[in-house]
Amino acid sequence: MEVPAIRYAHTEDGVSIAYAIVGEGPTMIHSHGPFAPLAGWLEAGEIYEERITGFSHVRFDPRGVGMSDRDVATVSLDDQVHDIEAVIDAVSPTEVELLGLSFGAHATIAYTVRHPERVSHLILYGTYDRGDAQMEGDVSLAMTLSAIGLGQRDDLALRMLTMMVMADASKEDIELHANLLRDHVSVQYFQAALESFQRSDVSALLPQVRVPTLVAHRRDDRINHVSAGQVVAAAIPNSRFLMLPPGNHLLRPGEPGATQFDAAVADFLGAEPPRVVQTVAAATVQTILFTDLESSTALTQHVGDEAAQDVLRGHNTAVRGALEANGGREVKHTGDGIMASFPSAVAAVTAALQMQREMAGGEVRVRVGINAGEPIAEDDDLFGTAVQLAARITDRAEPGQVLVSNVVRELCAGKTFEFTSLGESTLKGFDEPVTLYAVRAD
Repeated sequence: MEVPAIRYAHTEDGVSIAYAIVGEGPTMIHSHGPFAPLAGWLEAGEIYEERITGFSHVRFDPRGVGMSDRDVATVSLDDQVHDIEAVIDAVSPTEVELLGLSFGAHATIAYTVRHPERVSHLILYGTYDRGDAQMEGDVSLAMTLSAIGLGQRDDLALRMLTMMVMADASKEDIELHANLLRDHVSVQYFQAALESFQRSDVSALLPQVRVPTLVAHRRDDRINHVSAGQVVAAAIPNSRFLMLPPGNHLLRPGEPGATQFDAAVADFLGAEPPRVVQTVAAATVQTILFTDLESSTALTQHVGDEAAQDVLRGHNTAVRGALEANGGREVKHTGDGIMASFPSAVAAVTAALQMQREMAGGEVRVRVGINAGEPIAEDDDLFGTAVQLAARITDRAEPGQVLVSNVVRELCAGKTFEFTSLGESTLKGFDEPVTLYAVRAD
């Protein structure tokens, strides 16, 4: 498909805003904020054919980002509203559907309150009411990673920064997004935008929204807690709230959460059912294993980039050797670890113990978490509850520990492993407590 042309709108304060249009029909404005540059949309060919058909989809770079004017003085909420005003005035003389995702949502709320006659429907995803109550820990980490990744052009820090919003994405997606940030967002702008979002407060505007509104949020959102989305929905008169399954903060085409979101948006707008990226269920139960290096950020700061990369290479070698020896498949690299799948729980546990033996006594230790189930398979990746639980178990493991779910323990019955119950744990994104077991060779 032909690459869409870049066009420019001009704000009332003289800033040029780059935008592109795909499709035909009523206008849908996508406000993604500064951390999802327009270039990523243009480079990902499968996204040209929008999943929600029958609309003229408009994406833009806000001021300071990508192909829009980069030399800007401020990144306030008013500035962001001016950007949306310019784009809407340039593309449509009538009402538009307004879609605000993550850090692009506050500007869509403010625009809707100021110009209710220009908005037919408002759709919000992954947002919050007050940044000062929501973002403190994440902002501190993002500031550090952006200073290293964008300021010092450090690839590992950029990947880690990207994984804050898409930790479960493929290695290729993580690298693509990290490269987009490097090429289209400066460290000065990134940090100014983060500070602006942390100060942003739309709580007083929410009751003033008078257009049909859909609010969607991940159940286990790692950036903005689901309770923040529920607060937004409760404050907007007659809004609908949609709880999406666990997964990346940044929706990726084809994953279950994105598919459910697309269907809900189409239904909300009275549009044709969305085009669904085909997914298929795995034919049999698979055992999912995650590794996670202990304190990789602290290690980088302590020993330097080159030595930290040597540690990561040593981890990769040990893990991949254990996978090869035990019939495992590397699904993807997660930046600080590896996700793998096995046809049997016994093979996964054996591989995990081999990894721990080989990495014992090294610079850093590794956490290993294992779960079994029937994941969703798509494009050589795995998704679904079985994968999410394995990731959460890894988060709970201690450095140097192999931690497994009860189903893994049961599948290993009669084998020479020693399982020690750690009791029930409440894991992020799961309503019911989960019994966890530490495992070692008998």
